[in-house]
Order: sequence, then C-alpha cells, then structure tokens
Amino acid sequence: MTQRAAIAAAAAVLAATALLGLAPQAAAALAGPVPQPQSATAENKAAAARAATAPDTLATLSRFFAREGKVSLTAARPRIEGEAIPVNHLSPEFVAGRAGAPVARLEFLAGKAVSSDGQQATLWTARTEAGWQVVNIATGDDEFRYAQLGAAKLPGGTVFREPQIDAWYVAGGSRVLPLDEDAVRAVGADGTSLAAYRVRVARAYGDKLPGSAYAEGGRAGGYAEAEAVPAAVTAVAADAEGAGVPWAAGAGALVLGVLGVAAVRRSRRVGARA
Repeated sequence: MTQRAAIAAAAAVLAATALLGLAPQAAAALAGPVPQPQSATAENKAAAARAATAPDTLATLSRFFAREGKVSLTAARPRIEGEAIPVNHLSPEFVAGRAGAPVARLEFLAGKAVSSDGQQATLWTARTEAGWQVVNIATGDDEFRYAQLGAAKLPGGTVFREPQIDAWYVAGGSRVLPLDEDAVRAVGADGTSLAAYRVRVARAYGDKLPGSAYAEGGRAGGYAEAEAVPAAVTAVAADAEGAGVPWAAGAGALVLGVLGVAAVRRSRRVGARA
C-alpha cells in the first residue's frame, strides 16, 4: 500500500468511525487512555456484554451492517452471539525484557455480532474513563477464528497478535507457534522458542517502546488531544507500508492508534475479496 493510499484508507476508517457513532469514544481515548485489566474476569466480561447489547450499540450495528446496502437499516436486526473473549497483543514489557513479563497482555474484549442476513462483525470493547465501552467495530471474525486455531494447536496456550505486522500466534511453555501466514513469515512454519522470539521483537521494536523518542515524537498512536486526529491519520499512513504503528497508549487508542492499522488492513482485505 502506498503512503497516499494508506492515508486515504486511514481517513476512511476515521470517517466511518464518526458515521457509526464511535467518534466520542475515540476522542475520549485520545484524552486519556486507560490501562486494561490483567485478565478478563467474569465481572469484566459481564460489563463488556452490557456495553455490547446496549440499545445505542445495537443501533450502531444496524447502521454498520446496512452501510453497503446489503441489508436495510430496519431489517438488519443485529444480535450478539456467545461470550466476549479476551484479545491479547504483544506486550511492550516483554519486548523490553522485563523479568517475568508475559509475552502478551490483554488489549480488549471481542464480541461477535451477527445481522439477520448473516453478516458478521467484531465489537472491540475496552475499559475507558467512562467505564466499559465499545470502541470499534471491525468486519469479520478474526479474533474468534484465531482463538479457536490457537486452542487446537496448543491447548492452554496464549493466543496473541503482533499488531505491527498483523501476525497471530499461540504461545505456551517455551514455544511460540504461528497461526497465520504473517506469523509463518516471521518465525517459520514450526515456530520458534520464546527466547528467540523475544530477541526478534526486541530487535524490531526495542527502540519504539512507550517513552522512546519514536513514541514521544507522536508516531506510536499516543496522542493527548482530540485535535491530533489529522496527525494520527498521518502516523497510521506513514507506517502502513513498513512495520506498522508500534504501540498505542493502551486500549484507549484503539481507533486512532495501532488498531486503526488493523481496521485499515482488514477493510483492505475485505475489498480485495469482493
């Protein structure tokens, strides 16, 4: 993807976010990201479920499913299926080599939404200053699919995403195994040791962690003011050709930080299949 195309794609994601009614959460995210809990407790899942099934969320989902004319707004009748699942991302503490740091940390909870005509979407729900809120809606069911693949490949392992290259893995014991083609390119079809994986990500991202000059320069998604939205679009676009935006400032930056890149990538893939 060229930088010009990436800028257009990122801008489209932000425009769609505003259209779908998620812009207030995005603005709140920029104003003050909130750290996510260390694990998805029953209480957290219940709070995420309440946010996912709230009338405003269902109305937003109806607009989301009707946006391309596949189903009418009144006929969409979205429903939430099953329980929210934890979605983990590569941990900056692990990259930094902090003793005892797990390879991944909780980034948000994912809920599956289905329309009356069978369309599927994933709700990204995170803890914000206003409580648990839906902060983004993405096409497809990647989070659920990779959770299932990981459980089958390494029962009891931790499924996580390396957002910088859009790669999915499962880690357990001293091994890291790939779950998609991006991960295979990164660690090989047979995976790698946890120690070797740490060396690789430290080499790739060690100078881009929170607090680094890269992050302090505003290229890691951690914007403090809502007025920084245009800069955020530029940052997403500038990194779309390379390693991706390294770190968002917590799940609060879902729409405009690292996960904004994920939305661009997923939207592009959907377009390619059409």
